[in-house]
Amino acid sequence: MMITQSYLTDLTYKINGACIEVHKILGAGLLESVYHKCLEQEFLIRNINFKSELKIPVIYKGKSVECDFICDFLVEDAIVLELKAVSTISDIHRAQVYNYMNLLKVAKGMLINFNVKNIYNEWQETLVNLYYSKLI
Repeated sequence: MMITQSYLTDLTYKINGACIEVHKILGAGLLESVYHKCLEQEFLIRNINFKSELKIPVIYKGKSVECDFICDFLVEDAIVLELKAVSTISDIHRAQVYNYMNLLKVAKGMLINFNVKNIYNEWQETLVNLYYSKLI
């Protein structure tokens, strides 16, 4: 399968739909781990392929460094999805997603905060990097 900007847009829409469904059922105020497990189930229901709690390899000066650098989801091997359940999203959360995207060499990332009244209107952010501009 060829990953294009159009494909990533469609996949983003599907991911948003799954997140909205989980949030609609659970609401705000729970631990991130609860949203994570329920989103795994929602992805399975919707036939969205994903890797959960993916360990990301870190290479430092040509050597693999053993560390616990784990992203919440890699969806369809194309989009990094990072979940939060916090009062405020900060620049460090965005930096975390960008780091995951760059290390995994994917063009798009999503940052979703479940600790809001309305996920779509209040907090979902899509991030792209240099890999995105190279896609057709």
